Amino acid sequence: MFGLDINIVAIFALAVLSTAGLAYGLLFSRIEAEKKTESRVRRVQAAETDQGKAKAARDRMQELSKRRKSVQDSLKDLEKKQREQTKRVATTMKARLSQAGLSLTVTKFYIFSAIFGLFAFVLTLLAGAGLLVSLGAAFIVAAGLPRWVVGFLVKRRLNRFLEEFPNSLDVMVRSIKSGLPLTDALRLIAAEGQEPVRSEFRRIVEAQQVGLSVPEACARMFTNIPLQEVNFFSIVIAIQSQAGGNLSEALGNLSRVLRERRKMRAKVNALSMEAKASAAIIGALPFIVAFLVYLTSPEYIMVLFHDPRGHLILGISGIWMSIGILVMRNMINFDI
Repeated sequence: MFGLDINIVAIFALAVLSTAGLAYGLLFSRIEAEKKTESRVRRVQAAETDQGKAKAARDRMQELSKRRKSVQDSLKDLEKKQREQTKRVATTMKARLSQAGLSLTVTKFYIFSAIFGLFAFVLTLLAGAGLLVSLGAAFIVAAGLPRWVVGFLVKRRLNRFLEEFPNSLDVMVRSIKSGLPLTDALRLIAAEGQEPVRSEFRRIVEAQQVGLSVPEACARMFTNIPLQEVNFFSIVIAIQSQAGGNLSEALGNLSRVLRERRKMRAKVNALSMEAKASAAIIGALPFIVAFLVYLTSPEYIMVLFHDPRGHLILGISGIWMSIGILVMRNMINFDI
């Protein structure tokens, strides 16, 4: 019985193996064909996916190229306009008075200059100087002193603007991130900013009210504040209005750049302070020596002022001193 069972099991196993082998032999070609078909389908799908990705990548590159070209064209136009504007700005007395924050008209400025010159003429004439010396002093005071005062006020106002401008940009960034539009952010600075930034942004808001666009109004600020930082700001606003983009991020980057420029400028001033002190000492040394000689031997030094040859020597010395001062000034001044 046991042997019969073994034979039956063996026969059954052989029958199963034979059936399986026969089925595999019959279905092998079909299985291989299905595998090849699936592999071909997967390759086709992968190729279609790669083509779609490649097409999407090409579309993105074309879009970026168009946007880059648009930004480059905008930058070229802005640079051209800025060069034309720079030629017209900061050369007239009216522009200088506006940059200094003075409410004087050009006529009043020249009237005050003439009054100062007349006062200097009378003062030097009463002090015993000759007519030519009094006229020279009056001309120097009338033509030089008021312009120097205006230049000093312009420089001080520009420095104050540079100190406050990055803080105002940070306020604009926070305002835009909170959901305010650009015009409202400008009005916020015009209402709550610090001088002189507040007055300049108020002019931007007033220019918008008379019909100018925001980029045009921001570009006009360069007339009153002729700084590269203001030029950067107007370019950022103009590019954002034409090409789009994240304005808050752009203004934040601009604020960071302005702070870094300010740090670099302070570092350069600190490094060049020794050269400036040396230039001041060298420039003042001839006058100090002449004054000391006058105190010890007045008859020895006064020959320069009474003799015509002394006048020639003083004139030539003044020219060479002026050239030396200008050379030293150019050596210690750095444009950042």
